Amino acid sequence: MPTQEPAKQPVTELDARYSSALQPRPGAADVTATEWAEARRTVEAAEIFWVSTVRPDGRLHVTPVIAAWYEGVLYFSTGPAEQKAKNLAHNSHCALTTGGNSLTEGLDLVIEGEASRVTDPAVLEEVITAYETKYGEHITSPEGTFHGIGNAFRKGDAVVYAVAPATAYGFGRDDGVYTHTRWTF
Repeated sequence: MPTQEPAKQPVTELDARYSSALQPRPGAADVTATEWAEARRTVEAAEIFWVSTVRPDGRLHVTPVIAAWYEGVLYFSTGPAEQKAKNLAHNSHCALTTGGNSLTEGLDLVIEGEASRVTDPAVLEEVITAYETKYGEHITSPEGTFHGIGNAFRKGDAVVYAVAPATAYGFGRDDGVYTHTRWTF
């Protein structure tokens, strides 16, 4: 299932304060912002995300989730009684983070936005297809870790959220050359 982007592309900015543009390293003077297309490919391929929500008392709650990018929106789910769902009912602002653990290569991403609950059956079917396409046998095989998640979405046993990015940040590393890119949607 190919993903589609919204007609309006985000504004892309390099933040030189946190990029190698200010550091006297080879290649640093030529550092540029990461293009949104590269960031989107990273989001599409990422298997695990960390969702950060805010508890009613202001404390943060961070937990791993699987998520699928579809038509310019990142979708994830949780159980209706889980802490994430309780937090989002109180405050819909959240961030989803993904990336790697290397100091010298990779692209870490933070996507900020408001999570809105998805209840439209037609949209849920599209999200299920996006999940099945992305995670394959993890969802479609009876032995898969998340087998049955589609039915859980349909029955409401899992709450599905859509996060359209408001702002995203990319932290790139290329053999000691670092970039900090901000995308505003």
